Amino acid sequence: MASPRAGHLAAARIHERGGTVGVCPLPFGPGRRAALAADPDGAVFGFWAGEALPGWPSNPDSAPAWLELRTRDAFAAALFYGEVFGWASPDASCSVEYENDEVIVREAGRKPAVVHGGAVEQAPDPRVRPRWYVHFRVPDVTAAVAAARAAGGTVALAPAASATGHQAILRDPDGGLFTVTTV
Repeated sequence: MASPRAGHLAAARIHERGGTVGVCPLPFGPGRRAALAADPDGAVFGFWAGEALPGWPSNPDSAPAWLELRTRDAFAAALFYGEVFGWASPDASCSVEYENDEVIVREAGRKPAVVHGGAVEQAPDPRVRPRWYVHFRVPDVTAAVAAARAAGGTVALAPAASATGHQAILRDPDGGLFTVTTV
């Protein structure tokens, strides 16, 4: 998002479209605002508006490999996020496409986000509720697992080959899940 004011506008659009803003846009360094919200199905996400953080990777190869939303209705989710964040608007730097039963957000030839739909249970167990998955690109999954353990993290799913490369699912010391992958 371009300006800190954009954070307040996005928060208003979240409310208008049936989502919940849990933490309103708060100052997050000079000229930035950050917020936490949930979409209408309960998938939690955060966003910030304003300039990138100092040291934030400007090289797409250093950024998360991709974000993946697993939710009940991919089309409804794509509409929600598209309207909140302006995906595929005339001013957007990205496009939204439907491909292989997925809604794909593309930006500068990359696929930074994918939305999958399907029968995700609505249960109190957060492991089976709609949620965003973050996949980080690493050169060596085994080394990343060792570094996570040394920093107080745990392994939720041991390193293994997958359809998208070698990967492991890790949990940070606060319980947040993320994937490291060689893709």
